[in-house]
Amino acid sequence: MALPNIFEKSTLETIKSRINSLENNTTPLWGKMNVAQMLAHCNVTYEMLFTDKHPKPNAFVKLMLKLFVKNKVVGESTYQKNGQTAPQFIISDAREFEKEKTRLIEHIDKVYELGASYFEGKESHSFGALSATEWNNMMYKHLDHHLTQFGK
Repeated sequence: MALPNIFEKSTLETIKSRINSLENNTTPLWGKMNVAQMLAHCNVTYEMLFTDKHPKPNAFVKLMLKLFVKNKVVGESTYQKNGQTAPQFIISDAREFEKEKTRLIEHIDKVYELGASYFEGKESHSFGALSATEWNNMMYKHLDHHLTQFGK
């Protein structure tokens, strides 16, 4: 079963609508993050994609990620609740809800504008070159997981 395609306008609009339905006081159904932290957590994916803010793993770590983590991240199966996350994705400090929400929407708009062809064979921060489908799966299911976490 293919996941919804983030490179299609209807999926983009659905995701943005779900994000825009969040409020500063929206509480999670599970997990430790508040809504602003969750948005900041989701932004890390795009920071890795569009900036050099996060250091790339060394060759050994990257190999281990490719062997043991990649298929879980880029495949179609959903993430489990309260699953383990990489250290750079842990957000424990206070974040500004509106700022993080705006950043996330800007990031997903940029992904849509770049389109699937931009992502075909694009190098991932941790997993090497990915297909556009793998990029789609990774980005869509991460957003879906956390929006569902907040009942959206």
